[in-house]
Amino acid sequence: MRTGRPRAFCVDETLDRAMAVFWRQGYEGASMADLTKAMGINAPSLYACFGNKEGLFKAVVDRYEARRENFMKEVTAKPTARAVAEAFLYGVAAFIADTGGLNPPGCLMLQGALSCCEQEISDDMARRRAEKEAVLKKRFDQAKKAGDLPKSANPAVLARYLATMANGLAVHAAAGATSQELREVAAVALAAWPAGSGMAEKPRKAKVPA
Repeated sequence: MRTGRPRAFCVDETLDRAMAVFWRQGYEGASMADLTKAMGINAPSLYACFGNKEGLFKAVVDRYEARRENFMKEVTAKPTARAVAEAFLYGVAAFIADTGGLNPPGCLMLQGALSCCEQEISDDMARRRAEKEAVLKKRFDQAKKAGDLPKSANPAVLARYLATMANGLAVHAAAGATSQELREVAAVALAAWPAGSGMAEKPRKAKVPA
């Protein structure tokens, strides 16, 4: 029985090359000619492996997210809601400012797809963002039940607040903000975090980690 010719390229390597193109040029700006040239393959090979440009982009985003698959687990494992918020924002500030030199600073999902005109891509990115918010909300639901957040706290709003701040940090990173500058902004955002257990506490000053 004939099995067909095996692929003559490494999928992970070609995805990394395609990622660089999408990151710099956006989904709409990345042409098939740009992608195949960067990936070192021809158009038939791209279509055979990924289906089309949309399929390639989704595969790229899957790989992008897989690189940080442990991030949310580590964040939500923190002992308090505030520690979760700190780990999330400071963690985001670190990795969007330092992409290892292979890609520009910022976030692939924001720079690559937010201006995309294709509804399916926009919907997929919205779903992925909503999934991260849901993970944070679930953790804050637990914190509220445990008395770690005041009764007036809204876990869904807190999760959305962190997601919104993270997106803003990514935009500034793409515009050239340094990791230290992003941490300073994150510290100000965290200064507004609700005090635990609904008890009166002195407001915490914005403290930037070393």
